[in-house]
Amino acid sequence: MSAYSFGVTPITCHAWNGKGDEIAISKNDQNIEIYKKTSGGYDQTATLSEHGQRVTGIDWEPQHNRIVTSGADRNAYVWEFQSGAWKPCLVILRINRAASCVKWSPNGDKFAVGSGSRLVSICYFEEENHWWVSKHIKKPIRSTITCLDWHPNNVLIAAGSSDFKARIFSAYIKEVESKPTSTCWGAKMPFANCMFEVSNGGGGWVQDVSFSASGELLAFVGHDSSISVVNGANNQQLAVLKGAFLPMLSLTWIGPHSIVAAGHDCVPKLFRYSDDGNVTFVNDLDIAQEKEAGTMSAMNRFRNMDKKATADSSTELKTKHQNTITQVSIYSGTKDNCNKFCTTGKDGQMIIWDVKSLESSISGLKIS
Repeated sequence: MSAYSFGVTPITCHAWNGKGDEIAISKNDQNIEIYKKTSGGYDQTATLSEHGQRVTGIDWEPQHNRIVTSGADRNAYVWEFQSGAWKPCLVILRINRAASCVKWSPNGDKFAVGSGSRLVSICYFEEENHWWVSKHIKKPIRSTITCLDWHPNNVLIAAGSSDFKARIFSAYIKEVESKPTSTCWGAKMPFANCMFEVSNGGGGWVQDVSFSASGELLAFVGHDSSISVVNGANNQQLAVLKGAFLPMLSLTWIGPHSIVAAGHDCVPKLFRYSDDGNVTFVNDLDIAQEKEAGTMSAMNRFRNMDKKATADSSTELKTKHQNTITQVSIYSGTKDNCNKFCTTGKDGQMIIWDVKSLESSISGLKIS
């Protein structure tokens, strides 16, 4: 495990490049900062400052080394590294509310933008005008799109929203790709076709969605402290787990049956989806360490008891992250076989967790 602090400002979103030696982050403002890994830590190499309001999403496409960003200013930009600098390219989104999230497709030839306009914009490049144009997926979305994830086939896209539902749509663009083959989610895939819709029945905003590496499983977390998995290959069976933990904001698959999710509890949590169709909580991946108590004078002890009703003056958490974890992403490996994953949080920290080290440090833990 390695940790690095980018200051005390919250990190609301991040994205790694393909090599894992550069990271793009947004510190809850309108700028995107690019940092390069060095022997002593991370050095800032660029600031991308085209957005007029807070940046809501970042994704880095490894094949062509392009960054896409979305913002509350209702805009998205595609950034390409040319002549030693990052240059933005215009995206025609055609939305009248804030863009809330953005995600590159697996092939890197299109991306999706969710927004408060109750739609998903599927964007692709138009050579003759040298800009990115969009097509809209609208029905039956009833509220803000909060999260997105692409199916491995580059056509289907999962969208979670604040109407408590997760949906799978077809994002087939005939201008950029060949006709798709059928999947367990359906055979007919005209653009904007709603292939699947599900609610966990609890009434919580869907905070994040994630397809498994095979594309047959869809996991999502809700603001009602739930995690759900839908098995498309088994009659679209739904499994829901609600635990005694705070709501989670982000999740990703790190193995065929293993999911890492994190959020307001400030620790990454491991969940397992079994072959019999159940989701179970396995373990917290950050074992709380008891801090050594320092010496305290009798006067300070009684002063703390009088002011705070406790003799302990420390406000430091026992976990590595000192505030809410805002995003979990794969740093090394794939959703089928993850070697390392990364978390960023409102404490300004970025932590890279080694899967093998976690297995050896927590007794009985097996991530598969």
